[in-house]
Amino acid sequence: MRELEGKVAIVTGAGRLRGIGRAAAVSLARLGANVVVTGTGRDPSNYPEDEKEIGWKDIHSTAEQIELEGSKALPLVSNVTSSQAVKEMINATLDEFGRIDILVNNAAYARAEDRVPIIDLPEDVFKKVNDIKVLGSYLCAKAVSKVLIEQGQGGKIVNLSSTAGKSGTANTLAYNAANFAIVGMTQSMARELGQYNINVNCVCPGYTETSRMDGLDMEEAAKNTAIGRVGTDDEVGDLIAHLCTKVTSWITGQSININGGTVIEH
Repeated sequence: MRELEGKVAIVTGAGRLRGIGRAAAVSLARLGANVVVTGTGRDPSNYPEDEKEIGWKDIHSTAEQIELEGSKALPLVSNVTSSQAVKEMINATLDEFGRIDILVNNAAYARAEDRVPIIDLPEDVFKKVNDIKVLGSYLCAKAVSKVLIEQGQGGKIVNLSSTAGKSGTANTLAYNAANFAIVGMTQSMARELGQYNINVNCVCPGYTETSRMDGLDMEEAAKNTAIGRVGTDDEVGDLIAHLCTKVTSWITGQSININGGTVIEH
């Protein structure tokens, strides 16, 4: 069933082969939505080996997967931390498709030099992690909300947080700060935008097989789940798409775990 036929979605951070953004974009397309996918324009020399081996072309390859599902795609290199770039993204979407119905705020800082003790955490790294996740989500949600309100037909916003948005751990200060913020922002937006029939929810994945997790011991991580394995990007992407359907119209302001039954300490 193509329940989202005629709808238009924007998915940020959707250029990785093994990534939640790509998976969400394809899942939305499978339901009939036309999808705008954004990325930063990564240097191909820095692609993971599996992307290099198949000639992956970042957001353009994601766009090809969307089109294979029978939907239209618009790949855009953008910077979610720039209000001007976000404005240009919105204008390009409206020029191409004439409307916006769905926003998936997935863009995030690559897992790297932010995973250190607070005394070793550079200020610029802390700022970058939060700029992309928090400022970026704010700018995109603000711009899309204006369009949704003007259209007067409701809409869906799905923010990506993490189980790290509910439980803090050592050496992840910047990541925890950003993801806790997304949970609170989701609740605030849901309260404000509900009057316009706009649902705002948050998805909180646990360990998921994406390129962000390269280098981690995923077998060890799997032992902490009730199901005994880590998740896939497609599983998370399908949940995101499900939250954009009519059947979830009475779900808003929620931060939904998808983590195989990992126990979260509060």
